[in-house]
Amino acid sequence: MTGALGCIGAWTVRTLVKEQVPVVAFDLAGDRKRLRLIMSDEELARVTFVMGDITDGASIGRALDEHGTTNLIHLAALQVPFARANPALGATVNVVGTVNVFEAAKRRADRMAPVVYTSSIGMFDAADADTRDGLLHVDAVAHPRTHYGVYKQANEGNARVYWLDDGLSTIGLRPLTVYGPGRDQGMTSGPTKAILSAVVGRPYRIGFGGRTLLQYAEDVARSLIAASRSGLTGARVFNLGGSLVTMEEVVEAIEAGLPEARGLITFDPQALPFPDAIDDSGIEALGDVPVTPFAVAVGRTVEIFQDRFERGELAPEEHGLEAVAARS
Repeated sequence: MTGALGCIGAWTVRTLVKEQVPVVAFDLAGDRKRLRLIMSDEELARVTFVMGDITDGASIGRALDEHGTTNLIHLAALQVPFARANPALGATVNVVGTVNVFEAAKRRADRMAPVVYTSSIGMFDAADADTRDGLLHVDAVAHPRTHYGVYKQANEGNARVYWLDDGLSTIGLRPLTVYGPGRDQGMTSGPTKAILSAVVGRPYRIGFGGRTLLQYAEDVARSLIAASRSGLTGARVFNLGGSLVTMEEVVEAIEAGLPEARGLITFDPQALPFPDAIDDSGIEALGDVPVTPFAVAVGRTVEIFQDRFERGELAPEEHGLEAVAARS
């Protein structure tokens, strides 16, 4: 699994370890803070860690061969703010890196399940939704507003060409606003940071308003695993479902779980520039694709943050919150 130390990666590692499945975590980063947030030391000891860079195609191939990998979930990427700050690096990691993953899998196709990768609803503009029903359908034409969105669109196109030219099967899943422990960076990380802020008793302002489709990180991980086990062929892409909620409802859910945090969480009025009502029809082809009820997922997130914070094992600044200025 590439990008194993990110938010979705950490939850995917956790889910597989709890199933007693051997996991090889391939990542350039060395910080395991997100894994430690949601896994025990005993669970972490069962993970094989490989430090590697997806921009180095040879290192991907070596890792696949050394560990006899049969199922590859590709999550490594630079998110919207980092791609905006350095578009050339973003293209190298997000596009060339993904081509390297596809190329490595193609050369070992005799033993590989379909390559699963994360695309994104972020490749679409809000106006790309169907004017008749207001939904973003899986076959909508994308008009990306960010470099990140362009990269994701390119990855879907490259996946299609790898199927046409080489018979490499791939499955791309398109999440929108992922939330839950470990979601500490990126354009849509605000709801999770708001939950953490409420737990530690700090005010926080989410940087967008309106409504969005929220997807609990554990659900995304289980969907990726289901895709990897599905046996589907072709270059398949699916919109991922979730909970369509307003930022008012996000604040209400946080305050319901943490009444003492009432008034701490606010949000900007401007909505995200992406579609919010998503058509996820067809995703049942993957099998069990869970959607945890929003209030339940917020409650679980609160519990994880509270447990680690009360044990003194969670520094808020390491999980996306700005440092509190010292008073003179």
